[in-house]
Amino acid sequence: MIKYNITILSVAALFASAGLLSCSSDKKGGEQKDEKPVVKVETVSQRLVDQLATYTATVEADIVNNISSSTPNRIKQITVDEGMLVSAGQVLVVLDDVNAVNYQTQVENAKANLRNVQTNYDRALELFKIGGGTKQNVDQMETQLINAKNSLAAAERTLRNSKENTVLTAPISGVVTARNYDPGDMTSNLPILTIAKVNPVKIVTNIPESELSKVNKGMPAEIHFDTYGDTSFAGIITMIAPTVNAQSRTFGVEITMPNSDSRVLPGMFGRVTLNLGQSEHVVVPDKAVIKMPGAGAHYVYTYADGKVKYNKVELGQRLGDSYEILSGIENGASVVISGQSKLSNGAEVTLVK
Repeated sequence: MIKYNITILSVAALFASAGLLSCSSDKKGGEQKDEKPVVKVETVSQRLVDQLATYTATVEADIVNNISSSTPNRIKQITVDEGMLVSAGQVLVVLDDVNAVNYQTQVENAKANLRNVQTNYDRALELFKIGGGTKQNVDQMETQLINAKNSLAAAERTLRNSKENTVLTAPISGVVTARNYDPGDMTSNLPILTIAKVNPVKIVTNIPESELSKVNKGMPAEIHFDTYGDTSFAGIITMIAPTVNAQSRTFGVEITMPNSDSRVLPGMFGRVTLNLGQSEHVVVPDKAVIKMPGAGAHYVYTYADGKVKYNKVELGQRLGDSYEILSGIENGASVVISGQSKLSNGAEVTLVK
């Protein structure tokens, strides 16, 4: 009998315990349903933001010289090759001097002729002074003298040009960007060499027509090249095209950039950044900005009166640990900077104290 009573009490205790657990679970479940997401907010404001714009660009030489012979000639020697740096006045090409020898002979003949004409003129002038000649004869001899002098000058000029085209030197300091012949070749239509001045260099880019009024000569520019990573180079706008391309609606801009170490070469790809002024925009912490999955859109939650609101935003520049907001957030708004994963539009929330 005692054993039976103990069993009944055990079963009763078990059901009572289950009831208590059930009540406790219901109570806890009720509390979970009533919990609000906990968020942290920050008040944002407007401030002046530099309007930086970046454009793709190409490097061009400041000056390009084509080294050629004025007349077809055979090449005896080329002292440089593509990619080599040269200095102004450096000998680059030596051509066959056979023409120079012929022109030198013509100069000697012109000099001899001038001496002969000069002698005849002096004799005619002396005879005329003593009455043994005529004024007409003196005038004729004077004309011959002038012609002889002109002939000598032309022969000397031809010889000088020939010599200049026999030994070709660099007119500028720069880099050899093209070599079209080898020793033994006859010169033709192509230049023998092309020399490009690469200090400074020109950075050429195209800018949208809508930004024409914001760009002016003398404006500083920052240039980056993929080859040199985060290294920045400084330049100055030196030319703005006077016309706008009707198809692309852009205008050309040239930026002059020092290049004393010749690190930047013609043909390289670069990116130019210009400061187009300042505008006042709201700036929010980057922690407040959420990217919409599967799309390029971004949004920010704002807080007011115990609830959050979903706001699609247009981002401007990244400013360190913040973003410039072009549209979507008002000045003085409270934006959510943590706890966004549990939020939905219009949800009631609890603020972190």
